Amino acid sequence: MSGHSKWATIKRKKGAADAKRGQLFTRLTREIVIAAREGGGDPETNFSLRIAVEKARAQNMPKENIERAIKRGTGESKDGAAFEEVLYEGYAPHGVALMIETVTDNRNRSVAEIRHILSRSGGSMGAAGSVAWQFSRQAFFVIPAKGQDFDKIFELAVEGGADDVTQDDDSIEIVAKVEAYKALSDRLRAAKIPIDDAGLRMVPNQEVQLNVEQTLQVMRAIEALEELDDVQNVYSNLHISDEALATMAAE
Repeated sequence: MSGHSKWATIKRKKGAADAKRGQLFTRLTREIVIAAREGGGDPETNFSLRIAVEKARAQNMPKENIERAIKRGTGESKDGAAFEEVLYEGYAPHGVALMIETVTDNRNRSVAEIRHILSRSGGSMGAAGSVAWQFSRQAFFVIPAKGQDFDKIFELAVEGGADDVTQDDDSIEIVAKVEAYKALSDRLRAAKIPIDDAGLRMVPNQEVQLNVEQTLQVMRAIEALEELDDVQNVYSNLHISDEALATMAAE
């Protein structure tokens, strides 16, 4: 499992506090609203909504919250602000490339907050297209390893079109091309295999290697971005070593 995936797992565990979960639910709600607005309120026919709803369920978001978010997106409910998706490109310290996904009701606020954090950390905003070429889209599923038969999941995943299946102490991760997401999701659901996290993400085509101190500087900048209310996801081309992971996990 990659350093990025291991760090995502560590963050899920560290983010179990109520305050973090409240922030997580806010982000998941925005994702559902956007997906339902753009493709309708049926997860079976709206691929983006299906991903958003599955992510929300994996984080134990209450059913009524999910249904309320879908209604906001389809226009059945007029509660709340109007959101839009905006993708920003930039650089963390030491030239590490960043893709920053946001869902916001105020572009000016979002870009000002992102620019402030990047500038403070020694990074900078990038022009559209300056960073995106360094990343590709990938589908992924994270399954709790406890009580699961790895060989069974491996076989099921490969038959569903997975590119790779890996396991560490806590999790099994399936990665695949974007177009294989629905088939894999259907197979996992039919087999009643629990999913901790799932969706589409950006992965770097090549990674930048830094020393531990420099890696920690970049990761702290990324964490500061992730704490912004408007930021949904931050992707980088940073290689995260086991030593850096251990240091961050201990903080």
